[in-house]
Amino acid sequence: MKHRLNPTATALLAAFAIPAALPQFTSAQAVATTLPEVKVEAEANNDFAPAQSTVGAKAPLALRDIAGSVTVINRAVLESQAATSMVEALRNVPGITISTGEGGNIGDNINLRGFSARTDMFIDGFRDRGQYSRDTFFLEAVEVLKGPSSMLFGRGSTGGVINQVSKKPGLKASSEASASIGTDDYYRATIDLNRPLSDTSALRVSAMASDIGSTRDVATARHIGVAPSLRLGIGTPTEISLSALIQRNRDLPDYGFPLLGTGPGKVAKPINAPGERFYGFTDDKNNQDVDVLTASVRHKLSPNVTLSNRTQFSQTETAASPTPLSAVTMVAPNSGTPSRDTPLGQLQAPYSTRDRVASDQTLFNQTDLIIKAVTGGVKHTITAGAEIGRDKFHNDVYTWAGLGNVNLGAPNYGPKPATATRTPGAVTDTSADTLAVYVNDQLELNKQWKLVGGLRWDRFSADYSTKTSPAASPVLRSRTDKMLSTRLGAIWQPSDTQSYYVSYGTSFNPSAEAMSLTAATEGLSPEKNRSLEAGAKLDLLDGNLTFNTAVFRVEKTDARTLDRATGLTTLDGNIRVQGMELGVVGRITPAWQVLAGYTWLDGKVVSSFDRTGSGTAASPYLYAQGKTLANTPEHSASLWSTYSVMGNWEAGGGVVYSSDRFVNNFESAQIDGYTRFDATVAYKQKNYDLRLHLQNVGDQRYFETASAGRATPAKGRTIIASVNYRF
Repeated sequence: MKHRLNPTATALLAAFAIPAALPQFTSAQAVATTLPEVKVEAEANNDFAPAQSTVGAKAPLALRDIAGSVTVINRAVLESQAATSMVEALRNVPGITISTGEGGNIGDNINLRGFSARTDMFIDGFRDRGQYSRDTFFLEAVEVLKGPSSMLFGRGSTGGVINQVSKKPGLKASSEASASIGTDDYYRATIDLNRPLSDTSALRVSAMASDIGSTRDVATARHIGVAPSLRLGIGTPTEISLSALIQRNRDLPDYGFPLLGTGPGKVAKPINAPGERFYGFTDDKNNQDVDVLTASVRHKLSPNVTLSNRTQFSQTETAASPTPLSAVTMVAPNSGTPSRDTPLGQLQAPYSTRDRVASDQTLFNQTDLIIKAVTGGVKHTITAGAEIGRDKFHNDVYTWAGLGNVNLGAPNYGPKPATATRTPGAVTDTSADTLAVYVNDQLELNKQWKLVGGLRWDRFSADYSTKTSPAASPVLRSRTDKMLSTRLGAIWQPSDTQSYYVSYGTSFNPSAEAMSLTAATEGLSPEKNRSLEAGAKLDLLDGNLTFNTAVFRVEKTDARTLDRATGLTTLDGNIRVQGMELGVVGRITPAWQVLAGYTWLDGKVVSSFDRTGSGTAASPYLYAQGKTLANTPEHSASLWSTYSVMGNWEAGGGVVYSSDRFVNNFESAQIDGYTRFDATVAYKQKNYDLRLHLQNVGDQRYFETASAGRATPAKGRTIIASVNYRF
């Protein structure tokens, strides 16, 4: 295991020489049946349990009043786990898996309830479509709403959505900073400053710099970011907010191991290589520049009527040059079919390319009118609004020649060969316009019964241009889709500690959802999805502990599928995921906190043109009828718990578990299940904290990130020491 400093890391820590503090945020322990207007100002604490969420409505809403499954990973959890990335934060949400990003996608590739959520990431309610690795330094919380929800978020959201809630300025001055150092070249520093400018305005600046190595050879991640935000008119009828996220990532990416079977027709799994082995080049790169600007105005027209308008511009520039491996073959003079049982020294694979320079841009505006009214004794919270926006995507692909092969038993850690040549390839440009109007009504019939219903109409129009080379003539494609999405729910709350619900929701996936159109999909209408869910949310131990459970069924009724006989892509597929969830969060005693969850998933390809299951993963629209849906592990669970001792000491730990999962839709490629343990111990004082994190305590070798062709070993045992200072 490596334990060394490097000049970049030393300079990084010197630039952030201020020790830091563990941010702590408030979460009410009990929620009244009718939630009053939520104020952003709050005294901070370190509760894991949130009182409300913004992901289930256009305004903060009590979790017990949301007719659906919501998991909130707040700042207290992130800090206690040293969860600095989106992937690390989402380990707390069973039912989520991570893909390697096939088809050229890079950055965070999340699957939620078995369906891709790569384009279902949001920042403060705006779609965060960029291909990059997300950091948590500027976040108050990560919210996960499960199940189709196009009524709230527009296109996509088959399995759900993930919303990043950014930190907001407040009227109480605070200064927090942190510095962390760990094994295998782990260095990170953050700072979070909040300053009131007047009785009604405040400024907040969060910043981060990190240089993080790995137990894997060669791979590194160097990130720096700053997130300023300004609020004017706090506590007045008119509030204006301005914020930004500026992040620069310079990563040396890790594309892991290829998959092989143990013989003809056998299930493919990652090759049996040492866990630290790296198969790329040392000059591989994944550079990501992220810029997000947000402005909002909220005005209370009266005590019961609020009008808000929000605009967000986002741009992500990505320059990526990784070198994954292509199909594995035998090294001459050996012959035969390669398998996982073949000695690595007898196996080789040619270097492939995923070289590209891409630009993602979005500009969206949302207007919402929230009206609280009483008609005939029924209380209404009506949200009516409109959304208009434009997405743009430009992608330059490059191909390499002369990269050669790698012997899987003896890779050569070095740069690309000097004789290798890089040639410009395909060029694509896509622009898409969104226009949507929606209305939602949350009705309180009486103290025990609430109903929710909403409609959203979307018009999504995309224009696509592709060229096989920069000098070639473009091929033009376009498509316009119009869809109506619905949301219905009923909530029964027989007491202040019980909430039971049933819900129904729909969503749609247009062909150009991911900013791409092909000849096969240009003429296809959107895929349609629907979900039924029933659940319960119970407050226990005088409201200090919340238990939730749900059963659900998500069905994609018009799945794109390939007809092998004609070569045409049609909407004749049917995919179904059903399951059950359990969760608990809060305090068992004043000193003992817990966050735990379990998900059971049963994902099946109900119908498809491929009724034999003998297909390959050559097309993303190939499904084998009757087979298990990819990325739906039958069982997954997580647990994180901390206990305070003598007021100043805190000890805790947790476990993350996943059963086996297939990584294609033919049950022919699979990664094994795993169990991972983590631990922490902290010494806390009024002005500072000292904390030690042990991640993957047992040095478990497992694969968390995978696709049909490759899988990346997870990081091994890591020890991180942090000092946090409040001043």
